[in-house]
Amino acid sequence: MRRDLQYKAEAFGESLASNAELYLSNGDNVRLEQLVRRFSNRDHLLGIGIYDTTGSSLVMTRELGPLVGGTPPALSTALAKDRPETRWTRLHFHRVYLLAAPLHSADRNVIGGIVLVYETSYIRSQIFGVWGRVFVRIAGQVLVIVFITLLILRWTLVGPIARAAQWMKTLRTGKQMPPSADLDFLLPLTREIAPLAEGMQRAREAAEKEARLRNTNESIWTSQRLAEHVRNKLDGSSLFVVSNREPYIHNWQGNSITVTVPASGLVTAIEPILCACNGTWVAQGSGSADAETVDSNDRLQVPPDDPKYTLRRVWLSAAEEEGYYYGFANEGLWPLCHMAHTRPTFRASDWDFYNKVNERFADALVEEMAGEKNPVVLIQDYHFALLPRLIKDRVPSARVAIFWHIPWPNPESFSICPWQREILDGLLGADLIGFHVQAHCNNFLSTVDRVLEARVDWEHFSVKRNDHLSSVLPFPISVDLTEDASDTTAVHSAEEERSAIISELGIEATFLGVGVDRVDYTKGIVERFQAVESFLERHPRYQGKFTFIQIGAPTRSNIPRYAEFQREVEFEANRINDRFKRGKWRPIVFLNRQHSHQEVRRYYRAAHVCLVTSLHDGMNLVAKEYVASRTDERGALILSRFTGAARELHDAIIVNPYDIQATGEAIARVLEMDVSEIIDRMRRMRRTVKEHNIYWWAGSLIGELCELRLKR
Repeated sequence: MRRDLQYKAEAFGESLASNAELYLSNGDNVRLEQLVRRFSNRDHLLGIGIYDTTGSSLVMTRELGPLVGGTPPALSTALAKDRPETRWTRLHFHRVYLLAAPLHSADRNVIGGIVLVYETSYIRSQIFGVWGRVFVRIAGQVLVIVFITLLILRWTLVGPIARAAQWMKTLRTGKQMPPSADLDFLLPLTREIAPLAEGMQRAREAAEKEARLRNTNESIWTSQRLAEHVRNKLDGSSLFVVSNREPYIHNWQGNSITVTVPASGLVTAIEPILCACNGTWVAQGSGSADAETVDSNDRLQVPPDDPKYTLRRVWLSAAEEEGYYYGFANEGLWPLCHMAHTRPTFRASDWDFYNKVNERFADALVEEMAGEKNPVVLIQDYHFALLPRLIKDRVPSARVAIFWHIPWPNPESFSICPWQREILDGLLGADLIGFHVQAHCNNFLSTVDRVLEARVDWEHFSVKRNDHLSSVLPFPISVDLTEDASDTTAVHSAEEERSAIISELGIEATFLGVGVDRVDYTKGIVERFQAVESFLERHPRYQGKFTFIQIGAPTRSNIPRYAEFQREVEFEANRINDRFKRGKWRPIVFLNRQHSHQEVRRYYRAAHVCLVTSLHDGMNLVAKEYVASRTDERGALILSRFTGAARELHDAIIVNPYDIQATGEAIARVLEMDVSEIIDRMRRMRRTVKEHNIYWWAGSLIGELCELRLKR
């Protein structure tokens, strides 16, 4: 019926257009109006409209005006592309079929457009009528069959089945009893019942045991479980978190203040704990309106909608931020700890700022801890290597942990730092020092053993220095993997998401790969591009089919090495594209801007493969974010062996990112991998991430810190 309506509309439209073109060319609006009126009463035709080239209505039936409103989008498309356009759509709760076509002058120039709108509800009504009749017929047949069946059961089976049920009930309770004589015709069934009853008993015992284990050690961590766990571990003590980045940033936008939450797994993990115990988060105030939103003590209650903990902001001058953050932390410690062949730069002035900023955070933290009996302090990352000792010297009763989010190099590499003794001594002020993997713990202990006078206990992974014991343990950080039915990003299938992204980017591709990184020289982005180039060279059948999308967020661009690396990445992408691209297809799409978590998740879901080719990384959460996003259990992960994630995600395709050809072959392998293997690998990786998620990480870290003090 839809097809018939289309044919009828097209035939009528062609007939009507020929007359309309003649009248429109002559500017005869009167005849146009007569033409429209004469043909407006056809079956199911809601209205006719004649428009000029700008989309303005010239002539229109009375019923059509309220339905269409302005210029129909289909007409705009038809005028722009100079071809008819059709739509099955809704107009003010009316289901309609809309045909829009351009009108031409004698020399074939577009001089306007015509719109025909047909009502289609009659199609739906007839469909429902057909189904209604079919349903009534089938329902009648089913009722007859059910009635006959019930009669047969009633006459022949009800009595024996009732006695069989009683016999099964006796077996279910654990008692042994032979079946009655009138159950002989059910003998094959009775032979299976006794083993089944025994199996049910064993299953019940196993379920009871599993329930007891689950009550004592639940496998999946949630924010609620984390909050309750930490509340019990703290036992009334207050929790204080220190990080360089703040969980809420206030900025001026015109004359109003907006608040944003940075995309951070740390905020996801730590905020439920602070909300549960009314804790305090100490961080640098970095927003343009941060100063306007704090009280006289630089404090602010957050979250804004439901305040439950305190955010204490610390202020830094531009010179302090340049020296402490961009200088010593990111031109010194960052390349020092990452074996990515970028020379670290150490300046005495940067070291002075680093000391000064660590002392300022210590002052703020001590102010916040005033009056606390046994405060618990959790310090984040390499920006605050001196802070544990500063806190411990001033508040000996504090339980202090620091988590080092980046790798720790071997002793020979770390000896490059002119202030290695001061950094190690500062870190050893903590009761607990956490790294992502055991290898980084071992490197740290070896460095301490070589540089300082301290007793390293390799059996218990601890260091004793000046009568203070520091445990050094691995806590692999993770992401939040939840099966949330309300997640709007999971509404569309991977195929739909892929088609939408390809359309948005204006490219042609059959297979998509994705990489998500800051534009940082440790992430192996250039090597990744070269692996794509090698893959296309060695597997030319994928030329024109495979496109790799690199989401690259600009970062630390005022540091010369980062600005230089940005140019290297752009050059390599352009070089490879110039070599291979044809038509709309490009082998590499480089999206050099910040993307929200929701935007990135779309690319994760659309990609056939995600490449994580870091040259050296503490963990790399992109790998786990990709796995967490694949609720469809599709997609493959190619993962650098030099990431912490490679120690956990064993079902990823592990590569050496320096081996360009092997990494390219890994791309070919996953694109040709059997679907069942892809599903099995992704399912196992998702189980790993789900069982060891971000809440498990936070609970393990803080729980271990509290237990350490109790043991000692």
